[in-house]
Formats: sequence, C-alpha cells, structure tokens
Amino acid sequence: MKRVITYGTFDMLHYGHINLLKRAKEMGDYLIVALSTDEFNWHSKQKKTYFSYEKRKQLLEAIRYVDLVIPEEAWDQKTSDVKLYKVDTFVMGDDWAGQFDFLQDETDAEVVYLARTPEISTTQIKKDLNTKDLTTNHKSKTD
Repeated sequence: MKRVITYGTFDMLHYGHINLLKRAKEMGDYLIVALSTDEFNWHSKQKKTYFSYEKRKQLLEAIRYVDLVIPEEAWDQKTSDVKLYKVDTFVMGDDWAGQFDFLQDETDAEVVYLARTPEISTTQIKKDLNTKDLTTNHKSKTD
C-alpha cells in the first residue's frame, strides 16, 4: 500500500482544494491530510480561519479521496508524521516548492509539489467576500 500525505488549512474548502486532494490521492492508495489546528493557524501563521478545525475536519472526511485526517500542530512535525504513518509520498502545492525537500533525505519519502488550480484560490475567495458588491464582476444577460 502506497501512502501519501499532504498538509494544509483547507479553510473555505473549494474546487481547487478538492482538485489538489484528488491528484494527491492518485499518487497512492491511502491519503492522509494533516489539517492545521485553529491554534497552530493563529499562533504560528497569524492566520484566522473562517471555519473551526472540527468543521474543516468533517468536510475533509466527507471527501472520498481522503482516508485519514490528523491534526497539524507544529511546523516541525512533518518528519515524525512521515515516519509514524509510513508515508511514501509527501505532497504540497507548488507555492511551497523546495521548502520540504529535506524530507527526502530525512525520511526517504518522495517529495512532490503539485501545481495549484489556477482558476481559484482561498485568498481570492476571501478578497471577493470582503468587497461590497460581489456582482460587479459577474454581469447578467440583461446588462
């Protein structure tokens, strides 16, 4: 059985996230998602989530590509997670390219950086949600 692991916040779960999870799952038989806890997001990333850890975990568990969700509580837990769960492939989005190459030496796991889905991002969704008039970029047929 080939095991794959990926990490993330997965706030506002959207098509881009699901696409990334699907491609990660295609790389093995068992997909583990290390989901950033609320405390880790705030204290280590200075990032506020819109949905709680529990809600984000429930949503990830409902996606058929995901076999196991574990908490991400520290930056440095990746090496121990890869060893503990006997991971063959570590997958992250390509915006993290090069930052986890050390795992290949420390764990023998293959490190893969997948291209993000260009059409959508959490950053763009949050930006759009904070604009006053969301319809300005979406003209109807009557305009």
